[in-house]
Amino acid sequence: MRIAHNFLLQGVEFIVHDRINVITFMPVNLKMKTRYFLMALLLILAACKPAGEHNRFSATDVSGADFAQALSLTDHTGKPRTLADFKGKAVAVFFGYTHCPDVCPTTMADMKQTMKLLGTRSDELQVLFVTLDPERDTQAVLAQYVPSFDKRFIGLYGTQDQIAKATADFKIFASKVENSGKSGYTIDHSAGLYLYDKTGKIRLYVAYGEKPAVIAADIEKLL
Repeated sequence: MRIAHNFLLQGVEFIVHDRINVITFMPVNLKMKTRYFLMALLLILAACKPAGEHNRFSATDVSGADFAQALSLTDHTGKPRTLADFKGKAVAVFFGYTHCPDVCPTTMADMKQTMKLLGTRSDELQVLFVTLDPERDTQAVLAQYVPSFDKRFIGLYGTQDQIAKATADFKIFASKVENSGKSGYTIDHSAGLYLYDKTGKIRLYVAYGEKPAVIAADIEKLL
């Protein structure tokens, strides 16, 4: 499975997925020089942050972003849920699917370890797993899969249209890839997760593969 990473620059989303594509406000096939210039600019902007701001979080600070503001789906118990339901807690939102062979279970296991590292403060974090595969990830499937990592984790699902809206609102890349294997298809998708503070404001984007200790340290700063 290939991994898509998100990079944000003034409302423009870069998806690195074996190549660089710009999918929000700019054409997909940028000239190579333009691509390198924009990626270099991202690095320069990050390096030019004031020392205190730059070192505050290990994850990418997206505070004040105008996307990922709302989420309205159904949880694995059949209850309608929105982000507003979890105000008073920090929230981690991850998009994946239960048939994912590696990235999704790894991320969920990392979040399980993150909860352990938070210790007595772990109840102040809510982890949400949003399926990208409503065709196979039914309520029953999510109810078995998501709590298997931590009974406090919540799985969210919806109709195809609802999931499409959620991925668009959260700037999540997802593409079904047909194959001849047992599962019939896989889904290439963005592999990071979003963190919200206790007031419900989006604050951080955590890249795939970040160590649980680093994630826990960032979350503690949000609590």
